[in-house]
Amino acid sequence: MTPQHCGLIAVVGAPNAGKSTLVNALVGQKVAIVSPKAQTTRARLLGVAIEGDTQLLLVDTPGIFEPRRRFDRAMVSAAWGGTEGADLLALVVDAKGGLGAKVTDIAEALKDRTEPKYLILNKVDLADKAKLLLHAERLNALVPFAETWFVSAATGDGLPELKRALAAAMPAGPWHYPEDQVSDATERALAAEVTREQIYLQLHAELPYASAVETEKFEERADGSVEIHQQVLVERPTQRAIVLGKGGARIKEIGARARAELATVLDRPVHLYLHVKVKPGWDEDRQLYRDIGLDWVE
Repeated sequence: MTPQHCGLIAVVGAPNAGKSTLVNALVGQKVAIVSPKAQTTRARLLGVAIEGDTQLLLVDTPGIFEPRRRFDRAMVSAAWGGTEGADLLALVVDAKGGLGAKVTDIAEALKDRTEPKYLILNKVDLADKAKLLLHAERLNALVPFAETWFVSAATGDGLPELKRALAAAMPAGPWHYPEDQVSDATERALAAEVTREQIYLQLHAELPYASAVETEKFEERADGSVEIHQQVLVERPTQRAIVLGKGGARIKEIGARARAELATVLDRPVHLYLHVKVKPGWDEDRQLYRDIGLDWVE
């Protein structure tokens, strides 16, 4: 038998660098939600990819930014916490967006870490080609990256080569998950994330970060389908009206799209029931932090 290899790769970067899209692409299917809105990822999530005899454990972390409230601090804490025990640190940079203070600050924070580090310049299909090498040179001057990659997670450009390189860097050891498992997320947690993704996709301009989704009930029916009841939490009545839409049209559309997505992800029929609740200060609820997968931070 060919010896197995398995390793943990922490995928870090500024908000909207394309970390979740990259993890999904390397896994080969959707395990993390994606939207054009920065800070879509709120908690650490593990995607499991296979390349030959190697299992890649890809930790998708929240974007690292300057926190302003407790919820922000918890997300940033989750991002850095996701790097603990990593066999390799992968800094993902939006090549189109260039190098701002957020990116260079994260690079500086990685500089003295002893783990091997890869620089992954993402979105090269959209970037100014003349600036790509300049970005790579500037970041490599800050941090001793073992390798630098130019990829597009959206189009797949450069990903097969990157995946092979990541696999080659992993230590020998048994696989941690069954071959058919692609994530460590529970179906209950995944259901909440899929609905939140639809809220972001449909309302991101009107309802930036003032919402959360709680899965109150996740129950299998005798016919093999699953019944899911969820609460969409907002802070103010005006936000509730936005989520509901005229005559409830918006929440119906959110529910319809989330239901279709969940039926695909869970591979069975889904009955989804959504309720919008005004809960001022929901981001100060310790139980909600636990449900989302975040640690309470002071």
